[in-house]
Amino acid sequence: MNAGSAVAQALADAQAAGLARIDAQLLLLHALGRKPHDRAWLIAHDTGVLPPDALARWQAVLSRRLGGEPLAYITGQKAFYGLDLLVDARVLDPRADTETLVDWALEVLPAAPQRVLDLGTGSGAVALALQDQRVNWEVHAVDRSPQALAVAQANAHRLALPVHFTQSDWLSGVEGRFHAIVSNPPYVAEGDPHLDALRHEPALALSSGSDGLDAIRTIVASAPPFLHPGGWLLLEHGFEQVRAVCALLRQAGFSEIQSRHDLAGLERCSGGRITPG
Repeated sequence: MNAGSAVAQALADAQAAGLARIDAQLLLLHALGRKPHDRAWLIAHDTGVLPPDALARWQAVLSRRLGGEPLAYITGQKAFYGLDLLVDARVLDPRADTETLVDWALEVLPAAPQRVLDLGTGSGAVALALQDQRVNWEVHAVDRSPQALAVAQANAHRLALPVHFTQSDWLSGVEGRFHAIVSNPPYVAEGDPHLDALRHEPALALSSGSDGLDAIRTIVASAPPFLHPGGWLLLEHGFEQVRAVCALLRQAGFSEIQSRHDLAGLERCSGGRITPG
């Protein structure tokens, strides 16, 4: 791309290099210092020439994206369940499929005050979405990484959502009981070839043991004493792990075990309920 490239040509070059159109548009808006919702501006100014400083920024961010860095890390933000989250390499890039976990929690719990815990909160996406949807709930969130908690707390402050944060290795530092525990834990098997494409994201949030189930085993085994009678444990996992996760839930004494599908129709979340007293 040469100095003086037009908006339309910049987008065309990015798509020719392999970027999806939406990624190219959001990346160019970022380089131009415009908001993500300004995509209509790009259409209205498709023949406009990029100023030299914007062109330099565009070339730099395009190189990063083509190198596999998540768009959210480059722009510093990601939309999740209607919230605009601040995101960087200290946390996992929130996926739209994880909204399934939020939908499920909102479905099974009453709108009356509830105490809910998000394990491995990362950017705070799940906990903040639940708190935003249910202002009368007491939402807690934990992560073992102080760096991740700093991101989550910054998002909570910015969004004025009163989530309670604690540094903890899963449930080891948690107190009290909850009506539901939700988690999007690491579930990729160590050595999985897909991890190479995720190399920019924190390994701690991605892989967990030789079969990817170490974190889920720990959560399922330790969760029952932290749940009220009738409380739910809801977990995100890999679509090929549904049988193994449901078996772990049965072994731990959970009932009403079921799964939910992600946006692609794959079984992405499984959970169960402590038998009501």
